[in-house]
Parts: sequence; structure tokens; C-alpha cells
Amino acid sequence: MKGYYGKYGGQFVPELLMPALEELDREYEKMRSDKKFIDELDYLLRDFGGRPTPLYHAPNLSQKYGIKIYLKREDLVHGGAHKLNNALGQALLAKHMGKKRIVAETGAGQHGTATAMAAARLGMEATVYMGAKDVERQKMNVYRMELMGTEVIPVESGSKTLKDAINEAMRDWVTNVKDTHYLIGSVVGPHPYPMIVRDFQSVIGKETRQQILEKEGDLPDSIVACAGGGSNAMGIFYPFLEDDVDLFAVEAGGKELKEGPTVAYHSASLCEGKEGVLHGAHTKVLQNKDGQILESTSISAGLDYAGVGPELAYLVNIGRLKPRYITDELAVNAFNELSRKEGIIPALESSHAVGYVIENAKSGELGDTVIINLSGRGDKDLESLIKRRDENENC
Repeated sequence: MKGYYGKYGGQFVPELLMPALEELDREYEKMRSDKKFIDELDYLLRDFGGRPTPLYHAPNLSQKYGIKIYLKREDLVHGGAHKLNNALGQALLAKHMGKKRIVAETGAGQHGTATAMAAARLGMEATVYMGAKDVERQKMNVYRMELMGTEVIPVESGSKTLKDAINEAMRDWVTNVKDTHYLIGSVVGPHPYPMIVRDFQSVIGKETRQQILEKEGDLPDSIVACAGGGSNAMGIFYPFLEDDVDLFAVEAGGKELKEGPTVAYHSASLCEGKEGVLHGAHTKVLQNKDGQILESTSISAGLDYAGVGPELAYLVNIGRLKPRYITDELAVNAFNELSRKEGIIPALESSHAVGYVIENAKSGELGDTVIINLSGRGDKDLESLIKRRDENENC
């Protein structure tokens, strides 16, 4: 059924939004094969975004951990993360649809920053909703968005994180649907969003496939990516789904993997979630026994989400994707290790993928050659990690 991945996906939204989703689906189907649109997007990704990004062999990590480790350097995309791939695609699509305004949500601020960049480049108005907790821990990205003319609205409701920012962005869209496009930042939400975001992000996997064949003459044994909503994971995984390559999605294990009455001390929806509906799609969700959405927690703002993309949930169900998690502590250790060994400071989100490889390199699970999707750079996380370090020293 269109819009579903097995039993996951769908369009669980108010009737008022159905015409907007149908218009988006119709226009995307038209534009995805339109040469003028494709050429314009390719130009923006190349000359504005800085694509293609390198596939870098990490010699020091490889030597220490006994396997060949490659990093897909999405941290080198303009703005510092993979988010621009999708933001440019959707903003250009919205402009072709005659929309004047973009509304978006953001957690770590990387999608908000990418949206601000795309809107400024294409001459569109932009409003970004961001959980008040994330506004505090990602001040630099807030300033970057405002610098580019985007209005940033802190969300004080609920857990004050990504889930609540999405709620507010959807409310804005419902109110202003005629002239506004909701630029979702991950492979979540109602159809056609999971498909659209996956397609725009799959440039990562297409490049990776060509690059690893040029460097190794063969495909890797495994590919590892962090997963919150899951856009960077689906982006690199999608072109490899039919290949004999193991795919690992690493979620945020938080402080400890357990549930409380109102809080999940992790953000591991693929590993621990139950079936439910969140933000317009049927997927795997962190919820209590009564079906109430739990507040997820993670040191990484971009992984701090109570759900996950429906296609990722489907891939886990059919055994094509291996869900894993690591704790905050292991992610921070990986952040430090990559910085010291390779001179590359990763985002805390990406540090989860790096951490899983470091912890399991010698187990044989990953094979001899592994690619890590380094989805973003860590400049945005330095302030919160300095604060964490200082607090630990004062204990």
C-alpha cells in the first residue's frame, strides 16, 4: 500500500492537512523526474552545499582497533551536517510549488540551521521551532539561524525537546497551510515525508557506494550510522539495501536503558519501542503501558526523540537492519577518541556510531571493513561538553 513500509507508515493527521499532503505527494512525483529541478538541486548541492563529501580512511583508528574504518564525511557539508541535503531539496520543491514560507522543527539545531541556509539562499521566509531545553544547550546554532534571518521560537511545553518542537511546527502548518511548507528534517511524519527525506538524503549512500568501490574494489562488510528520527541512517543505507552489507543503526542509550513511569532514560525506539502512532505515522515509539509517549533523554539533542522513521522500523522487523544502542558515557568517550586519534571532532549524534564501532571492532560482528556515517561536526556540542566536564570535576 502506498505510504506504508510493511505495517509502518501511513497518514494519521487531521483531515485539514490531507489536501496539503496530497499536493506535496503529487508535486514531488512530478519534480523527482523533472530535469530542470534535478539539475538545479544538483547545482545547489555541489556549489552551495559542497558535495560530494569525501570517504576518508581513518588510519589511526583502524590500526588501534584492528579493522579498516572509513568515515563518510557529512560533517564537511556546508553548515556542518547532512541536514542540508534534505533542506535544499524540500525548500526548492516548496518554491516550485509556489510556497513563500517554510516552517521547521529542530533538535540539535543542525536541521534548523540547514533550513535557515536554504531559505536565505532561495529567498524564502523561515520559522523554526526548537525545544526550550535544546535552545539552551545549542545556543550557537540558535544564533546562526537568527543571523540568517530565521525566526526561532522556543517551545516550553512537554519535555521541551524535539518531540514538542514537531508538535508546534505542525500546529503552525495547519494554521498557515496555504502559503507555508512544513520542512520536516527526518524520515518521520506522515507520507510522503519519510519517502521524500530518504530520497533527498540518499545522495550520501550513492556517493559512498561509488567511493568505496573506487578505494577497495568491493563493498564494505558493514555500515554504521546513528539513528534518532533516522535521516542520515536511511540516507546512507538505502542504496545498499539489496547488497550483502550489514547495516547497523545505533541509538542513544542515554544514562541507562530502563523505563520510568513518565521518562525513558534513553532514546532507543528501534531497540525498546512499541508500536504506536507519533507525528502522523505508525512506527516504533517509546511509550508506557497505557500508550502515553515517554519523555526520551539523551546527551545528544539530535537523537533525543521518542520515535523513529517508519521505514527503519520496517527494516528492523524484516531483519535487514540491526538496531543497537550505546550510553551517553560511551558516546562522549568516542567523541574524545576520534578527536585525538584523527583530528576530527564529531557531533555527539555521530559519536554514537563511532562509539559502537570502537566498542565492537574486535568482536567480529562488523567484519574487516566498516563505514561510519559521520553525520555532523561537533562544534555545536563543545559548550555543553565543557559544562559537563566542569561539573564532573567539581563533584
